[in-house]
Amino acid sequence: MSDAEDTNVDDLDDTDLDDTDLDDTDLDDTEDVEYEEGDANRAAGALSRSVLEYVARQIVDEPDAVVVEVSESRGRVALRLHVAPDDMGKIIGKRGRVAQAIRTVVRAAGAREGIDANVDIVD
Repeated sequence: MSDAEDTNVDDLDDTDLDDTDLDDTDLDDTEDVEYEEGDANRAAGALSRSVLEYVARQIVDEPDAVVVEVSESRGRVALRLHVAPDDMGKIIGKRGRVAQAIRTVVRAAGAREGIDANVDIVD
C-alpha cells in the first residue's frame, strides 16, 4: 500500500494541499451567453431542440429517422420527438426511465435558455 492510501482524510490539513488550491472563480467557468439582435442562434428552444436531437440520435438504430418538431408559446417550448417504430422501445426504456432521463436533460437545457421545455414522444 502506498503512503497516499494510508493517509486518513481527517488527518489532512491545508498544508497538505499543493499550490493548485481552487478559489470560487475556478468553480464556475461557464459563461452566460447573451444573444444580440440578429443572432442566428436566437430561436427559442434551439438549444433544447439540439440536445434532444443529439441524444435521440445516439440512442436509436435509425438516426436518420429522428425528427424533432418545435412549437412555442409564452415562454414554453413543446418538442415532439418522432423516431422509427422499431426504436420506440429504446427511446422509452424500461418503465419509461430513458424517456424521463431525456425529458430531464432537455428541461435543463431549456432552463439554461430561460424557457420551459417539454418533450413528447409520438408515434
